[in-house]
Amino acid sequence: MSTAGSRASWRGQLSPVGIAIGCLGCVIITASSVYTALKMGALPWPTIFTSIVALFALRAFGHRSLNEANVTQIVMSAGSMVAGGLAFTIPGIWMLGLADEVSWVEMLAVALSGTLLGLVCTAAIRRRFVDESNLEYPIGTAAAETLMATQTGGVTGKRLFGSMGLAGLWCVARDALGLMPTLLAQLPIPGVSFGIYNSPQMLSVGFLVGGFAVAFWFLGALVGNFGIIVGGPAAGLCDVATAQGIVSSLGMGLMMGSGAGVVLKDILPHAAGLLRGRSTSAGEKNPRGRLDAGVLGLMVAAAALLVCIGLGMGPVVAVVVVLLAFVTTIMSAQSVGQTGIDPMEIFGLIVLLAVAAFSDASQVQLFYVAGVVAVACGLAGDVMSDFKTGAIIGTSPRAMWVGQAIGALLGTVVAVAVLCTLVAAYGTGAFGPGQMFVSAQASVVATMVSGIPSVPGFVIGLLGGIALYWAGLPAMMFGLGVYLPFYMSLTAALGAGVKWAYERVCAARGVEDSEEKGVVVASGVLGGESIVGVAIALASVVGGLAG
Repeated sequence: MSTAGSRASWRGQLSPVGIAIGCLGCVIITASSVYTALKMGALPWPTIFTSIVALFALRAFGHRSLNEANVTQIVMSAGSMVAGGLAFTIPGIWMLGLADEVSWVEMLAVALSGTLLGLVCTAAIRRRFVDESNLEYPIGTAAAETLMATQTGGVTGKRLFGSMGLAGLWCVARDALGLMPTLLAQLPIPGVSFGIYNSPQMLSVGFLVGGFAVAFWFLGALVGNFGIIVGGPAAGLCDVATAQGIVSSLGMGLMMGSGAGVVLKDILPHAAGLLRGRSTSAGEKNPRGRLDAGVLGLMVAAAALLVCIGLGMGPVVAVVVVLLAFVTTIMSAQSVGQTGIDPMEIFGLIVLLAVAAFSDASQVQLFYVAGVVAVACGLAGDVMSDFKTGAIIGTSPRAMWVGQAIGALLGTVVAVAVLCTLVAAYGTGAFGPGQMFVSAQASVVATMVSGIPSVPGFVIGLLGGIALYWAGLPAMMFGLGVYLPFYMSLTAALGAGVKWAYERVCAARGVEDSEEKGVVVASGVLGGESIVGVAIALASVVGGLAG
């Protein structure tokens, strides 16, 4: 397949039929994502699911292009991450009893400004983080493998869809039928969520990422959980709750420092080239041109005005939010590229705390800040994964970006409408721990509005993250290990261990193409849980609304 030829025909990849199918799917997937994020405290990536749906829906109309299917699924899935950004932050307002201070207009302003910033930032960093980097983007790679397997068929298709089916059945047994627990091998260690996450998807992420990056991820988990949470109280330095506050602050600082390191080392020295869409290594001309640069500038200005006037936070806060949104979307791109995980609410928290440190923004406005950044980062993770898929199969970046814009803008309206509908149906008291909608991430944001638990821990993490990145070490991975629950890090490490053992067995037996076969199977496992997770979410939406 000629990449240059396919990219030249980007309008053909963004067909009217594909847009119509994508928009219909976007409404369903976005509504499902809002409900899933609130009800389950998690948001499975819908990319594999939407890739397959888009491909078969287009074939019903006689369209068989993989690139057209890819762009269609992008339209279909873009709203899900916008939904996650809102659902992971805004319900915290209702938990604090501040429901009278937020309206649907302000929620729409939050979603729209975050969407605009996410789209602009990814347009600026795509070349650096996809074309010129070796980031894995496991979700995007899995989507590409899925699309190509439907075309090649044969043994590759059987491997992909066979592993996908097994992982899907496993997910049904765990989540729908309740035949097995979510966590295995749990140990009662105070302050540490010790166990193995019963998730084929998480194991496959560890397998796909593998090696040094996962080792650093797990090292961060050991330092945070056993070095500080267990070691601190054992040495009589602090209690468990204080140690947990230090760990969360340190983890946020490390992730923020990693993002700052990327900006200082890789972005600012080449800022002019990035903003013009040029490759600093090849010096090729920008295919978008001055008109596209002007459109991106207008989008930034619109987002700043929405934050400044629409959310009433003033020009200084608006500028800070825009600048830090750029930093955090870079962090999001790196995190998703390395792990397939996008802790969007954490990035929102980081900017929230930064704004709280210098401004007199109200509690509700701080939630708005977190919401804007979470939406931008959620969309950035989705966009960059899709760009990776496109880079593998030859889809036009322009077609993908326009598709993302269509789906994300539609998703902002749908996500806000669903949130308002749920509040109207069940009341604001239905959100929070122990309630109908647990809204776990939003609950964390609500508890953090009062400030960073450990300022020294955050500062140490910030400086350490910059230093680690400057030294060429995976600072983001280390920070994720410090911050995330231990069971997630342990499971990813087990997946990497499976890859290590698999490669050595294949080498001993002289198996050819072992790496490709492993990636295909791991992609299928990842996709199977993603598909079934979305299907269960859709069933939950139907059942919830019917109830």
